[in-house]
Amino acid sequence: MHISKLSMVNFRNFSSTEFHFTAGVNTVIGENGTGKTNLFRAIRLLLDESMLPAAYRLNEGDFHRGLTNWRGHWIVISAEFANITMDESVQALFVHGTGNLEEEPVDTATFNLIFRPRKDVRAGLAALTDGDEIAMRAILDPLTIDDYETVFTGRSTADFSDPELYRSIVGDFDNVIFSDETEFPELGAMLPRQLAVAKEVSFSHIQALRDVVQDFQNNRANPLRTLLRIKSGEIDTAGFKTIADKVLELNKSIEEWPDVEEISGDIKQTIKDAVGEAYSPSSLNIKSDLPGDADRLFQSLKLFVGEDGADYEGGIHELSLGGANLIYLTLKLLEFKYQKAKQAVANFLLIEEPEAHIHTHIQKTLFDRLNYSDTQIIYSTHSTQISEVSKVESMNIVGRDNGRCEAYQPSRGLEPTQIVHVQRYLDSVRSNLLFARSVLLVEGDAEEILIPALIKKVLGIGLDELGISLINIRSTGFENVALLFHDERIRKRCSIISDLDAAFFDTTADTKDDESRVKLKKRARASETSGAARKVRLDAFASGNQWVSTFYADHTLEVDFVKVGNAPAAVGVIDDVYVDPPTRATAKLSLESDDSFRYGHRILTMAKSAGKGWFAILLAGKLDHHVVIPGYLLDALCFAHPVISRETWFNIFTYRIALDELEAITEATVRESFLARLQEYRRGDLAFADVKSEFAEAFPSDRINEVLGRY
Repeated sequence: MHISKLSMVNFRNFSSTEFHFTAGVNTVIGENGTGKTNLFRAIRLLLDESMLPAAYRLNEGDFHRGLTNWRGHWIVISAEFANITMDESVQALFVHGTGNLEEEPVDTATFNLIFRPRKDVRAGLAALTDGDEIAMRAILDPLTIDDYETVFTGRSTADFSDPELYRSIVGDFDNVIFSDETEFPELGAMLPRQLAVAKEVSFSHIQALRDVVQDFQNNRANPLRTLLRIKSGEIDTAGFKTIADKVLELNKSIEEWPDVEEISGDIKQTIKDAVGEAYSPSSLNIKSDLPGDADRLFQSLKLFVGEDGADYEGGIHELSLGGANLIYLTLKLLEFKYQKAKQAVANFLLIEEPEAHIHTHIQKTLFDRLNYSDTQIIYSTHSTQISEVSKVESMNIVGRDNGRCEAYQPSRGLEPTQIVHVQRYLDSVRSNLLFARSVLLVEGDAEEILIPALIKKVLGIGLDELGISLINIRSTGFENVALLFHDERIRKRCSIISDLDAAFFDTTADTKDDESRVKLKKRARASETSGAARKVRLDAFASGNQWVSTFYADHTLEVDFVKVGNAPAAVGVIDDVYVDPPTRATAKLSLESDDSFRYGHRILTMAKSAGKGWFAILLAGKLDHHVVIPGYLLDALCFAHPVISRETWFNIFTYRIALDELEAITEATVRESFLARLQEYRRGDLAFADVKSEFAEAFPSDRINEVLGRY
């Protein structure tokens, strides 16, 4: 038995989200703040019996922040279980324990936590006349969290992620329309807490490893104490008597030690001298308190560990952070093994961000080796090392979309062969792709090196700061990766950047052409044909998909780079490519020429001579803030990242003004005037359209205007 789906409605940073899981090992990945910890909290509320009863009383902070007003709304956390076994005890759990009234054995079942207003509040809303907002406000405004209740239901058919169904049951607050009913069959059967699924399953949660040394010092959180407590309960009292007798004998020997008896006598005499016989204790002795019972004796044990083959063994507090975390994780896994041995109907292990302070090789090995039989394991992580060894079909990606956190299943709707292809590609590019807010797919090393450098020089911020990952496919087979970005899978924007490879000179055959010219034209025509066919293929692939779009260089990145006015940067690398002075001079004249054949042929020759990747590195080193970004790259950037925050724009404007001041291009009074307006924009008192218009007027020759024109 395993969780096949978990949905959350109005819970913390999830407005309405579904996670899909498989049996075995699952991975939930995403950047910080996307809700991985909240997902685990939701699962624990359903399955973790160790949670304190107060945890089920949710509060205002547990409601989704996107709600205009939480009062009256419901929080719903629902788990769907699959592969329910035919075992009698399991069927009893889901036939009776989750409210299934069917006579036939069930294969799937649901278990829900619903946090809703009490019945008297729901009855008041049900009695409202449609549209009577004043009466609705009179009911909702005085509500406090004490007017809410937590109920558990099973075998429900309600899909609260459907907005229409949510409104039909909970209510339409915008239009003040509520059902006349207060209870709905779709919610399933109400379950008393004592019949909860949590009592029938083995469940362990290993929290994020942040300060495990403190946990070892905390009796309640110390994983070693938990293990010892479990084992002490299994001790044979008769067999343990020999050790208990030795402890009692040791206690007596310590108490009778001459120095101990002397101190005891001195204490008695001193107190009598101070307050007299009448006010002195009737009895006062120093006693050894070594525990004689198994439980207390086991709890007094401590763990000592040696690192890196050293003979010295120290306490947990003496270990490195990574060493302490690894020990903590080991003990928690052993605790799970002990619980699993109790033959529960299902086993669940949640491991939250295990990567903290642990070496990358250990992260990969840990993930690869943790695969307990009959156990569903769910990792949350933002480790690229763990994501690299995860299976795409057992993965959920959490991300933000318009302020909401959502879950994406990258393999959803794909054929098995497509999943295999995606898995192979992700093995090499996954580290950036899965954690990005948006993606640029490029075909080669030149684009991978030059595009980030161009953006950084012009905007003053990098792709990482914008949340954009640039992925080098190292081929033109973009579809194998781009198919991940889709309404059914990852709802993030992806720009495909490729070359049309159109000829930049006349390729018409001429009888006057020598052999080398004939070959050159033939290759150019073949590349042009291939580029045109690639455009047809990629455009058809992206058609109808709002998350993917295509962008093309007319020729190649290198040729288009010079074409838009970047000849000075190209000239700057001539000395790094050529040694011969005449060749250097010829190359300079070619690059500065207006003849597309001359500068195009020269830049490609230089790139081939140095190696495209190395040439891109050399070229990136010659860039400055005057560089021109080819239009197709700006279009790709704008599609992938259509909304730039106010603060980011402020930083971009500030960067460009500082450069202008450094070169004394614009009058100081003009700069100061615009800076004042920029502060107004930062405060929200000036619209973006106005600030970019004023910037263009004040700094008409600034390269950033080419970017601003697209936003």
